[in-house]
Amino acid sequence: MTAPKYNRVLLKLSGEVLMGEQDYGIDPAYVARLAEEVKAAKDTGLEICLVIGGGNIFRGVAGAARGLDRTTGDYMGMLATVMNALAMQNALEQIGVPTRVQSAIPMSSVCEPYIRRRAERHLEKGRIVIFAAGTGNPFFTTDTGAALRAAEMSCDALLKGTSVDGVYDSDPKTNKDAQRFEEITYSRVLNDNLKVMDATAVALCRENSIPIVVFSIREKGNVARIIDGDGTKTVVREEA
Repeated sequence: MTAPKYNRVLLKLSGEVLMGEQDYGIDPAYVARLAEEVKAAKDTGLEICLVIGGGNIFRGVAGAARGLDRTTGDYMGMLATVMNALAMQNALEQIGVPTRVQSAIPMSSVCEPYIRRRAERHLEKGRIVIFAAGTGNPFFTTDTGAALRAAEMSCDALLKGTSVDGVYDSDPKTNKDAQRFEEITYSRVLNDNLKVMDATAVALCRENSIPIVVFSIREKGNVARIIDGDGTKTVVREEA
């Protein structure tokens, strides 16, 4: 494999991918497979941060729609991301990858608090850092948390692993004629309301010139291919 295109990246995974073929929760076998993907990317010499959503366990917005207070629901969703982070940490360390979890909501019994300089030191020492609990505030998604951490950690790119292989002009799951973009600008994503990440996250990446690379995490070996500049993907950035 050739030298990686980036030196430091943040990999954002939706919580749903941890379910594997299940309808809910965490599939340990699938998490182990994802850990192997992350390890393969790290073995290229890359420094990797991770953010994992909590939708496989709880979504604050969905809870609010059923009558739960939105703030309470969002905090519950943040706790779900900590559970996912611990599951991924366990899987990574079982294959010999030193990993640290840092939470925006302090819970010293299970993980470190988020401290930027400490996180940078972990990365410099070759550890993977998983950022949990989003921004620590309600009304912000884990996408925004990922964009914020990518900016704070001076990442070269934000890689978003999803169930689709890029950004489309419409939903490819319902429209078989949907067209995938190879590249697209932040402004086009925002103006056309394309469902890449929430608008706050996209705007934050634009302000800090952080490319967003959208690809399918479900295709085995895809993380390393995307890092290497190959694979099917969409790159969101400003025009040259």
